[in-house]
Amino acid sequence: FFAHTGLLLTISQSESMKHSLKYFITASSGHPNISEFQGVGLVDGVEAGHCDSSNRILELRQDWAKKILEKDPRQLHHYSYVCFENLPDFFRGEISRLKQEFDQSGGVHILQRIDGCEWDDNTGEVTGLERYGYNGEDFIELDLKTLTWIALKPEAAATKLRWDAEININTTVDFFTKVCPLWLSTVWDIARGSLQRTVLPSVSLLQKSPSSPISCHATGFYPDRAVMFWRKDGEEIHEGVDHGEILPNADETFQMSIDLSVSSVKPEDWSRYECVFQLSGVEDSIVTRLNETRKPLYWTAEGAVRWMEHIHVALAVCEPLAYLDGTVKLHIIDGERREPAPDSEPFLFSFCSFPFFSLIFFFFLVEAAHDWLR
Repeated sequence: FFAHTGLLLTISQSESMKHSLKYFITASSGHPNISEFQGVGLVDGVEAGHCDSSNRILELRQDWAKKILEKDPRQLHHYSYVCFENLPDFFRGEISRLKQEFDQSGGVHILQRIDGCEWDDNTGEVTGLERYGYNGEDFIELDLKTLTWIALKPEAAATKLRWDAEININTTVDFFTKVCPLWLSTVWDIARGSLQRTVLPSVSLLQKSPSSPISCHATGFYPDRAVMFWRKDGEEIHEGVDHGEILPNADETFQMSIDLSVSSVKPEDWSRYECVFQLSGVEDSIVTRLNETRKPLYWTAEGAVRWMEHIHVALAVCEPLAYLDGTVKLHIIDGERREPAPDSEPFLFSFCSFPFFSLIFFFFLVEAAHDWLR
């Protein structure tokens, strides 16, 4: 269970669908507060479960993952062995060898691996991958065509020679071509209903300042097969457009943004522009028209309201983004919606994902807002 560039095209339900079972593993040495071995398994990009050898944790994150192990208890025993004994020993040994080869006596060192398989349900083609990274850089990967290891940097040459001689390639290939696809097929049969669901996003138009680009932001959609584009008078445009990546949310949905430069656009022409969001498996698009109407912004705290005539307010490293309808969204950590004060516009209070800083900025923001409103 471990596991945009170019022209944007309309997504159709007839597109080739690929399914994947991937395992992400991180092993560490030299840091007392980082687990020695952690693994995460994903099916079609959705986390099924994870394990932590140092804390003896093996946890399933999805109901369908639990059903799979209930149906076949042998898999639970397999993952327990792999997570707590087999792979921790292998990674511990490899980190030790790499430290010796690179003359690294101390410090923190990280060895990571991604492996698994992908299956195209239209063609039936199955592909596998196994790639390692050391201390944050690509290190070595398996070439399933030549059945040899490829050093991704000169320092990996010694590891390539050793692994070519020591590791049973036939067993590895057998896993990628037979075992992994079989597991993926079993998982897909049970998880299909959940993984094939579609969830539409909320789409908002945001702007940091009058001279900033307009950002069309969609969040909360599933799956991650989606496109966004700007169009003018019904025609897709590319000039002055900056595409963002599709990023995961904490609730296993996704978000993405696409920016439009409006520095040369007259306010009376704004209504000629639209942001279009298209989700795979959904026939209708979500179209959000750009509106030049702007309203003053305000903050609320404990029922108090204070109007502001500007929309650019620096706050630590996070700045509030202004909705074009006049409300403001503060990106610090994923947070909560607060009810507006009586007879006022809606107020959205939310935060961006900076886990390390979240509590610090949360308390700073609340205190600063309360002081400002007094």
